[in-house]
Amino acid sequence: MGSDTAKTRRKPRADSIRNRERLLEAATQVFSAGGPQASLEAVAREAGVGIGTLYRHFPTREALFEAVYRHEVDHLGELAEKLARDTAPVDALRAWLHAYVRLVATKKGMVEALQLAVYGSTELKAYTFERQTRAIGLLLDRAVAAGEIRSDILPEDLLRTLIGIFYSQGPTDWQPTALRLVDVFVDGLRKR
Repeated sequence: MGSDTAKTRRKPRADSIRNRERLLEAATQVFSAGGPQASLEAVAREAGVGIGTLYRHFPTREALFEAVYRHEVDHLGELAEKLARDTAPVDALRAWLHAYVRLVATKKGMVEALQLAVYGSTELKAYTFERQTRAIGLLLDRAVAAGEIRSDILPEDLLRTLIGIFYSQGPTDWQPTALRLVDVFVDGLRKR
């Protein structure tokens, strides 16, 4: 039998998986509205579970922040895959970049919490960078292969540009400007 026990090899129960998903969705809503100081009790209440259930899944506030952040990063990765299947190459790239801007805009209350999660973990930083560059790379490669986008831009360059657009904006009403700058940048990548 080795060092593995039946408990470590057992798959999570369906209700446990559902509770975890509900907690992540609730945490996203609660932290978006109330920032990083929003109570964990409010998260559990929003998810419709007890505080013990929250702590079984996320033993610390930081573990919950990190899980929420990973959840959001994974959603962006899944969106890139869907856009790659269903949308014209340049439109897919632009739509993903717009979704990224909108995600950041709707998570303003979570920015502080998410920064704590990311800056506290080099593994999470690496995961985020890899997942996002893979998503952008998928869309960028399709647009290059279609002959619509220049081939001298790397996914990492595009991600850094996007992050630069966020950091260059003021604290209020920055989303329309960021979306416009994304459009200008994508238009500048197009082959003439």
